[in-house]
Amino acid sequence: MASSQLFIILAILAIVAPSVLATDYVVGDDKGWTTNFDYQAWARGKMFVVGDNLVFHYPEGVHNVLKVNGTGFQQCAGPASTAPLTSGHDVITLANPGRKWYICGAPNHCAAGGQKLAITVMPSSFAPSPSPLSAKYVASSPSPTPGC
Repeated sequence: MASSQLFIILAILAIVAPSVLATDYVVGDDKGWTTNFDYQAWARGKMFVVGDNLVFHYPEGVHNVLKVNGTGFQQCAGPASTAPLTSGHDVITLANPGRKWYICGAPNHCAAGGQKLAITVMPSSFAPSPSPLSAKYVASSPSPTPGC
């Protein structure tokens, strides 16, 4: 009986843990998804891993988000068959490792306004582990006094 309960608990943890450890990155931080912002500088120093989310905030109807390939990124052109995200609060879960490219498909926003983002997504095994309490800290913690 105890082993089946342990199995259920471990199964739940395996499902929930990746989403708990995921990071939501608001693209552009407080500036959001807009023109005339250096998204490459914004991305520098961040480690994107599988399971993380990119959150694009922008005024609905003003901008959009297109996932493109490297050529589309360089040319600021999305494939004709790709429908842009247009909600103003688009969340993209980074599902697999590798290079990822995003642009705004509104006229001249990418080419003239620099509204484009390129990132590298690492496998989830690269995600930093939560740091457990050190054994020294736990061992040196005072014991509770009975009756207090």
